[in-house]
Amino acid sequence: MKHLNKLLVAVMMVMGLASHAQDSNNPWAISFGVNAVDTRTSASPEHVDFFPAHFSQPFAVKDNWNILPSLSYIGVSRYVGSGFSVGLQGSVNKIDKYVRFAPNAPGHDARGMIVENPGDLMYYGIDATIKYSFQELIKSKVIDPSLSVGGGYVFFGDSSYGTVNPGAGITFWFTDAIGLELATKYKWSVSGDREDAAGVPDAPSHFQHTAGLVFKFGGKDTDGDGIYDKDDACPDVAGLKQFNGCPDTDGDGIVDASDACPDVFGLAALNGCPDTDGDGIADKDDACPDVAGLAALRGCPDADGDGIADKDDKCPTVAGPKENGGCPFLDADKDGVLDKDDDCPTVAGPASNRGCPEVTSEALEDLKVQARAIYFNSGKATFKSGDKETPARLDAIKEILKNYPNAKFSIEGHTDSDGSDKLNQKLSEDRAAAVMNALIERGVNVDNLVSKGFGESQPVASNKTPAGKAQNRRTEIKHIGSKYEGKL
Repeated sequence: MKHLNKLLVAVMMVMGLASHAQDSNNPWAISFGVNAVDTRTSASPEHVDFFPAHFSQPFAVKDNWNILPSLSYIGVSRYVGSGFSVGLQGSVNKIDKYVRFAPNAPGHDARGMIVENPGDLMYYGIDATIKYSFQELIKSKVIDPSLSVGGGYVFFGDSSYGTVNPGAGITFWFTDAIGLELATKYKWSVSGDREDAAGVPDAPSHFQHTAGLVFKFGGKDTDGDGIYDKDDACPDVAGLKQFNGCPDTDGDGIVDASDACPDVFGLAALNGCPDTDGDGIADKDDACPDVAGLAALRGCPDADGDGIADKDDKCPTVAGPKENGGCPFLDADKDGVLDKDDDCPTVAGPASNRGCPEVTSEALEDLKVQARAIYFNSGKATFKSGDKETPARLDAIKEILKNYPNAKFSIEGHTDSDGSDKLNQKLSEDRAAAVMNALIERGVNVDNLVSKGFGESQPVASNKTPAGKAQNRRTEIKHIGSKYEGKL
């Protein structure tokens, strides 16, 4: 039992100190299984040739191998880069088949070798190893051959001694982290293959074979996408292996970080954005995403080719300038003044009067006659009671004025000399305003009218006769120019 404590110490050292690597993603690995010790190599080269003694019966498991039918080795390892790993392994066995050179003993083979039970000697070993894996070199994900070299210390019965351990192995990986490991190493005794006087082994060289499971661990995968952080271009967000761990939310083959529209399936040519109408302009930049258009118009069509998008064109099928809303300029009355500049688009007039006709002398005379025939109650600004002609005269004046929409007219009130100047001035102003308001009520533009009162200051007849006074009590309408004067 005292040697069992040595194995426990070795195992603790393995668990606490050992390192042996498998790859850079999962740098740590732990392995365990069964081991077999073959002492055929203890036959001294002084008695027989080296190679026949060591390799004449390499797979004589039943005859030469010492195997415990239970877990008998454990190892821990760490990857150090470029295919190399270092590790530590502890093992235990029981020697009940010891091969030695005894040509005079009964039962020896042709080379003088005999297998004996030395008394069920306990075997303990601890070994440090440097291993090189050929897996990356052969580019295999399953088969992992390797060579190793190292040294160790063996407790063999009551003796102990150091060894130098060249070896080889192969691992078959079932997954990225779980595999079946088969290995062998020749543990050459640095003390020589000694036996005591009775032929009991003291420090024999031997083969030790192992078979067991290996588990890799220690890799970090923060986002849980199965791609280790060291190989994950997006370690904090789950992604896809083909994109080095970065996500492609919309599944368009463009990683979200490079996708201008990461939530909508799109085209690589448009940085992952869709183009519903197929005009080469991404929907997000297309003012008309459902109908093909021009890049110059932000993806909108221009049916008439006037440079104005159909949606903004008042005449989408007829070319026209932008300043006219995309419509061609018209001159309906053929007066040389375009309708857009013509205050009277249906009546011809000179450009000097903004396309409206000039006020004729005949119209002015007609206004004079009609205005002077409007009568008021004596001393008041109300139209004369019972005069049925006044409304008709006001209508006639309206019809004349509407022919001159840009002309400005002055409605002037006058009185006779009866009464005070102050009273007459106020009365003339009120009568002029009464006529102006009556015309506005009939639809005449207020901007075309002004009203003034002149009292008794501008008589047209003598105030010494009743007939003359009647002529002086009047209203007149005069043309005073254009309402656009100073603005043309």
